[in-house]
Amino acid sequence: MTIKITISKTGFSLFCAGLIFFGWSTMSCNRTPQSDSIIKATSDITLKDYGAEPTVLDIDAYTMTNDNFRTALWTGSKLQATLMSIPVGGDVGLEQHPDTDQFLRIEDGTAQVMMGDTEYSLTFVKTAEKDFAIFVPAGKWHNIINTGDKPLKLYSIYSPVEHPHGTVHKTQEEAEEAEHQHEQ
Repeated sequence: MTIKITISKTGFSLFCAGLIFFGWSTMSCNRTPQSDSIIKATSDITLKDYGAEPTVLDIDAYTMTNDNFRTALWTGSKLQATLMSIPVGGDVGLEQHPDTDQFLRIEDGTAQVMMGDTEYSLTFVKTAEKDFAIFVPAGKWHNIINTGDKPLKLYSIYSPVEHPHGTVHKTQEEAEEAEHQHEQ
């Protein structure tokens, strides 16, 4: 059985007014941000690892500001958020996290996402772009390639933590060298 619900533009406006009236103003009916808030958000950005401190920030603005290959933004005891900027034609790098689930969200750009059970069999291939989420189960080999014409801006959440507190890798080569030293 299918139920079709139609809400007129007037009905939607009344619905939004009701949300505001009842104090549920965090739910936005108008998703267009005010330009003043964008300017303020981007001018107050300090890229650093905020550690295990309570933190509230505009993840989109931080992600778009980051020009490093990887910047740890928040590292707790069980969870970590990192920002990434992948150059045109570049990639995250083929990797596997045996005990770590990973969530990634693309804030800007276009990518090819590949996953598989072995590094030689990446049978899951999808295109992803701005506002897409990528879920990588622990143990899956994966890579994300920037297929667009501008840097791919994304953030990643790991559980448990994947990189040391305060990690900043300006380039992919720097990240690979740090990973090699970490494995020794």
